Amino acid sequence: MAKKKEQYHSFIEDGVICMECKSCGYYVDGVAKSTVSVLCSRCLTFKALSLWNPMEVKRAAAKKPNGWHWMKELDAVDGNVLHKGKEVSKLKGTLPPTKIKKTVRKKKKKKESYEQKINILAKEYKQKKKLKKEHHGINK
Repeated sequence: MAKKKEQYHSFIEDGVICMECKSCGYYVDGVAKSTVSVLCSRCLTFKALSLWNPMEVKRAAAKKPNGWHWMKELDAVDGNVLHKGKEVSKLKGTLPPTKIKKTVRKKKKKKESYEQKINILAKEYKQKKKLKKEHHGINK
């Protein structure tokens, strides 16, 4: 049996079609002629917020190490075997899980400011001048 389409009250005012919200009865204007039912912005917000629960903690999927798709072979904890990033179903559960090594990240050098670079260049220039004076004094 086909579902019976429910009719919601609508009317045209100044060339704009208005239709009744299907949950609260508030009138929504600017609706297309072919529209069957409408939800007002308030009801839509309530529905969206009811789906979102901040207290619910989602569990993360089995974590794979960084660059897992570049590894020749990875044996996941759940038993999947990945060879060059593609799952091999024949080997599922036959190999022990791969031990994952933590990567140590190198610390980045702090960028020198423009003023610091100028100071360094000025010191080098002064040293070169001093060496030139000493060199010319020895030759005389």
